[in-house]
Amino acid sequence: MASTEVTTNTQTPAPAPYRWRWPALAVVLAAGMMDLLDSLITIVAGPQIRAHLGGGDTLIQWLAAGYTLAMASGLIVGGRLGDIHGRKRLFLLGMSGFTVASLLCAVAQDPGMLIAFRVLQGLCGAVMLPQGLGIVTEVFPPRQRPMAFGLFGPVLSLGTIGGPVLGGWLIGANLFGTGWRMIFLINLPLGLAGVAAAVRYLPKAGVPAARRLDVTGALIITAAAVLLVYPTVQGRELGWPAWVFVCFAVGAALAVAFARYEARVQRAGGDPLVALSLFGKRSFTGGLFAVVSLYCGLVGLSLIFTIYVQVALGFSPLRAALTTLPQAAGSVSALLASRGGLTARLGRLQIHLGLVTAAAGVFGLWLTLRQTGGRPASWQFAPALFVVGVGMGLALAAIFNIVLATVEPGETGSASGVFTAVQQFGGALGAALLGTVFFGLAGRDGFATSAQRTLWVVVALLAVAFAMTMALPREARAFGPPPPAAPAAPDTEA
Repeated sequence: MASTEVTTNTQTPAPAPYRWRWPALAVVLAAGMMDLLDSLITIVAGPQIRAHLGGGDTLIQWLAAGYTLAMASGLIVGGRLGDIHGRKRLFLLGMSGFTVASLLCAVAQDPGMLIAFRVLQGLCGAVMLPQGLGIVTEVFPPRQRPMAFGLFGPVLSLGTIGGPVLGGWLIGANLFGTGWRMIFLINLPLGLAGVAAAVRYLPKAGVPAARRLDVTGALIITAAAVLLVYPTVQGRELGWPAWVFVCFAVGAALAVAFARYEARVQRAGGDPLVALSLFGKRSFTGGLFAVVSLYCGLVGLSLIFTIYVQVALGFSPLRAALTTLPQAAGSVSALLASRGGLTARLGRLQIHLGLVTAAAGVFGLWLTLRQTGGRPASWQFAPALFVVGVGMGLALAAIFNIVLATVEPGETGSASGVFTAVQQFGGALGAALLGTVFFGLAGRDGFATSAQRTLWVVVALLAVAFAMTMALPREARAFGPPPPAAPAAPDTEA
């Protein structure tokens, strides 16, 4: 009996935590910051780039849409490649490619080249970014993971504030006569430092979690995304020819075909790109539609506002960026407030409050434009932009935990990849959709009227997001430690 008790109470010591886990987290956060900065900086620089390289209104749309579409199309594939070949290897490949693509963007000589290199950037980002969640899960023990993941919001929020201001300053400073090209050249020292730090501090690859890549599924979902977004951007400029609507129909059909094909792969014992059991959950599916609508409105609003104040009001890129600071400040304030347990107390209600608040802020922007005849000063935008930021921050702070509330532990990795891909797709769709509406109305009614009417489209998108969130559970789930995607990393240097 005594012998049995001794055996029962004896436990295998837990493996020592990875020695360089905090520097590894810094590398992952730096990669996310590079992606965020590159997305926001190009929105500010769009009018300057068009003035220098030429191209129509769609050039500005494609600077954002091409990047985010490429990333949305490749995120799920990038995450699976990390499972197969090792996260460190794929992270290094993605960051190196992102840095090279930034250099190519900086030396682009015409709109077509620049858009192509932006797409390449997005594809490299799709290889780099999905590895971060798995790396953090791998190197941190369960008790430290909430603290590690909790740093993502504040750090990336700093990028939300600093990105537009940095872009405006770089363009205005015209360092070494580079003009707008410096917004891409700035990635070179950042990328090289990131690669060096990743080689030094990221752990070696663990045991592969997947056997092979579902190439057919990857091709189907990529084609579906392109066929849905490309005609949205190009349709207005080309007069909405018949092939545009054919693309829409084929893209939707391919999305359905992807789901059926993945189901067949799973039944055959293969490795589907996504865990299809996720889409049997009403809350997860409804949440994805809500995220698409929310990011469509958020990114589309940022695009049309930045274009309006530069093209219609004559703001410099730096002044345009500084004008948006109240929105970033509102978002950061809401995100920080949510860390104090607000989401746990309010649950789904926090998303609803956020969406209603954001819609009120957008209405405030409409009222500001209407009362000033479409010619407000920078400070007159501030109250409405702050309210928009608070609303967006409240909604974004809660929606991740709410959407994942019913996801099983074994589905967490797949769910996170799908969630991130849908975010990017929503952003691409927002740049395409609201840009098309804005420029289409501007050519007929002028920029002031176009901006006011487009703001109502943003309100409609927020209303759709509100309706979709009714499918979500009422309570949030604390973000606990997901199951490790690979064995714990040894206490060795990379």
